Amino acid sequence: MEGMLKENALKGKTIIVTGGGTGLGRSMGKYFLELGANLVISSRKMDVLEKAAKELEQETGGKVLPIACDIRKYEEIEDVLQIAEKEFGQVHGVLNNAAGNFISPTERLSHRAFDIVVDIVLRGTYNFTLATGKNWINKKQPGTFLNIVTTYAWTGSGFVVPSSCAKAGVLALTRSLAAEWAKYKIRSNAIAPGPFPTEGAWKRLFPGEVAEKIDPLKRIPLGRFGEHQELANLAAYLMSDYSSYVNGEVVTIDGGEWIKGAGEFNTLEEVPNEMWDQLEKMRSKK
Repeated sequence: MEGMLKENALKGKTIIVTGGGTGLGRSMGKYFLELGANLVISSRKMDVLEKAAKELEQETGGKVLPIACDIRKYEEIEDVLQIAEKEFGQVHGVLNNAAGNFISPTERLSHRAFDIVVDIVLRGTYNFTLATGKNWINKKQPGTFLNIVTTYAWTGSGFVVPSSCAKAGVLALTRSLAAEWAKYKIRSNAIAPGPFPTEGAWKRLFPGEVAEKIDPLKRIPLGRFGEHQELANLAAYLMSDYSSYVNGEVVTIDGGEWIKGAGEFNTLEEVPNEMWDQLEKMRSKK
């Protein structure tokens, strides 16, 4: 899988990626760098960020600024913006990617566990969005927000209830500010990724025995998982000027997974041809 945008499609732009030191955030950030952007990565663990920044600079030749930040704390986000602007002059886009999740029956969760997920996903996203948006508005500067949500933000899902609640809030934030802040030339969009395996998060979500029992591949009509570059291509497009007329949109990239799960009769694909033959014969007798 190759990158899809023109060379230097993001040249001169500075983009902040929360949770940018690992997983999908790192993959998207890497492609931003390859397209000429300056990259700011943030998370709570500075050692992880510094390691990722060094590797990304070596891999791309781009400039990466690692800044430790707990996105649940508004003042720390203001510090990130100040440091980023001092280094690069302006911040042009924010990818709200940082997240947390627990796969668990809801009744087994403590209220603290619920708080942790909602605080990281929803509070963290609106904190970063509010701080950056106010900064852009005060400076009369255009900007782009790209938020990572999930398809269960609109369908709901058992066993990930804190995440479902939080992601639904992020989706509402995305669409609401797309309408309210467009007058400031600030766009807000979202991506709802399906399964894109990552080393750490994937094993936590689908530990060995669980993966064997539910087999996530069976839920995906295309019969495969997503490649990181596919997601990075979409993220780069939505962050670039090529998507300047896209605002308030959520783009699903999941191989058709949520549609298959939503369709009441989609599991009938398990019915063998012999049984279909019998059903047709039964109908013809009526």
